[in-house]
Amino acid sequence: MRLLLPMFRPPEAGPRFRVAAPIVLAACMLGGCVPAGHLTALRAPSPVLDPAVFFAGATRGDGVLRILTRRREAVTVAGRGTVTPDGTIVLAQDVRRARGRSKHRVWHLRRIAPGRYIGTLSDAAGPVVGEVDGNRLHLAFAMAGGLRAQQWLYLLPGGQVARNRMVVTKFGIAVASLDETIRRVPA
Repeated sequence: MRLLLPMFRPPEAGPRFRVAAPIVLAACMLGGCVPAGHLTALRAPSPVLDPAVFFAGATRGDGVLRILTRRREAVTVAGRGTVTPDGTIVLAQDVRRARGRSKHRVWHLRRIAPGRYIGTLSDAAGPVVGEVDGNRLHLAFAMAGGLRAQQWLYLLPGGQVARNRMVVTKFGIAVASLDETIRRVPA
């Protein structure tokens, strides 16, 4: 890195550039370590993912969380969804991480037009927006600390299992990802 940086340093650059440039370069290189979008091959016109149908009742998710500069960590998510009279899906989840950290979060997601959703998430810093296209549900929302999250859920044939891919970015650089398989739990 020492050999490359002088080529990119403007002649008037001061000591701040010499300190910041290696950090930015390292973040960009490490950002590639948090994979994004590899589930796109699962995209299909059917079965159509209806969040109120899939998440009503009990679900269980098992996944792997990757945070930049940390080791992979197993995550288990126990969910319970109910549908309100206006069609809003209310999904309460208990998220347990392998290293002992756990949290409770609640989603409210309501259809506002064919294939379009809006809602809230208890640990989001603003509204959740979603769009369904065939078997894929794409969700996007802001998080505390300037983080942005995007999630892609793909409903698999049979309608009982979905694959979830979440990518969290800061300044456009991927800093965390979650790969999860979510199963409907029989009543």
